[in-house]
Amino acid sequence: MASPQWHPTKLDEIGFVGRGKSRHRPRNAAFLYGGRYPFFQTGDIKAANFYLTEYSQTYSEEGLAQSKLWKPGTLCITIAANIAESAILGIEGCFPDSVVGFIADPTKADVRFIKYYLEILKLRMQNISHGATQDNLSLDKLLSFDFLVPPLPIQRRIAGILSAYDELIENSQRRIKILEAMARALYREWFVHFRFPGHESVPRVNSPIGEIPKGWEVRKLGDLMADHIGGGWGKETADEDHTQPAWVIRGTDIPSARSSQVTGVPHRFHTASNLRSRKLAAGDILFEVSGGSKGQSVGRTLLITTELLSALDGDVICASFCKRVRPKADTYCSELLYLSFLNGYKSGEIEQYQVQSTGISNFKWTEYIANIDRVIPPVQMQLHFRKLAAPLFSQIAAIGLQIQNLRRTRDLLLPRLLSGQIDVEAMPS
Repeated sequence: MASPQWHPTKLDEIGFVGRGKSRHRPRNAAFLYGGRYPFFQTGDIKAANFYLTEYSQTYSEEGLAQSKLWKPGTLCITIAANIAESAILGIEGCFPDSVVGFIADPTKADVRFIKYYLEILKLRMQNISHGATQDNLSLDKLLSFDFLVPPLPIQRRIAGILSAYDELIENSQRRIKILEAMARALYREWFVHFRFPGHESVPRVNSPIGEIPKGWEVRKLGDLMADHIGGGWGKETADEDHTQPAWVIRGTDIPSARSSQVTGVPHRFHTASNLRSRKLAAGDILFEVSGGSKGQSVGRTLLITTELLSALDGDVICASFCKRVRPKADTYCSELLYLSFLNGYKSGEIEQYQVQSTGISNFKWTEYIANIDRVIPPVQMQLHFRKLAAPLFSQIAAIGLQIQNLRRTRDLLLPRLLSGQIDVEAMPS
């Protein structure tokens, strides 16, 4: 039970609340973009963990002139598309009118506490935002919610406890990005720029895609796969056809097409017997071939590791909008094939084959993706590469699982701390 010191208050009673600004006139003119001012959109806010520092678009001076630059420490709250997602600006930036900015009054509120309290209110906000055409949480609706707020010192104490978990999560995510960058750089150095160990003594020869080292060959991606089977689902409860429980990994459990970790919690379904052939094994690659709304990027890719399978403890399959790709063990190692997908995204080679159909984004796998050319190095070089790359992905998987555990602990503490069930004043400093 919360102390009598806790009192309900509206958001605009403890700080400034205002919508973002983005006129985009003339509509989406190119000269509005590409400058030095970060332009944060609802998807960037949803993808952020706690602090908002990464963005996919920027404004020019002209873009800034029709918008507004918000200061670090501003709490960004989405009110359209991704409803009630939030993150705190870590750097200066602009955002559109589909985002509300909250600047806490330093005498009344800790912005971190308010951000955490939004997690308590998120589901209610989403429930009242359903619309006939598009979900929308108006500013008036947002300001109608009560925030149960304790005295400022208690707010700071609660926020400090919870943010310690988020700081560990963000540090872990930075470690993952460094490991991913190391693996991708190693792949590009050896297999794109052909600066592998001993390359100075290997002459180049002509090939269908240009000069390649002598002794290497060019083959289609489809030729490098033992199989590429579509995924499947199951049912929440068992029946005659769906008896054995299995974990199902979706494309949305992977943060982006250029990442190597699972961030969502896979769902557990009872699966039909014909899905036994779709079971994922260490070394398999999950590739998202379809999903999302029209115009939204798909193609998230995940290397299945022993660490991930051990943590899930049971059969694991991929969802129906994904492919289970199993490389030919004697032709192309898993790490090499996986990094070739990531590099293909980085270069735009794969993304160009994304097509729009019936309102969703998808890839024509057999027609396009399986026909992409790849350079095949000798087996000994693949083994040398794998010896260097495999430990990096094992570390990424282990850190990703640590992140999930940190999130679970934080999420268990959050409602108890923000309802006053845990007396933080009685806790040792």
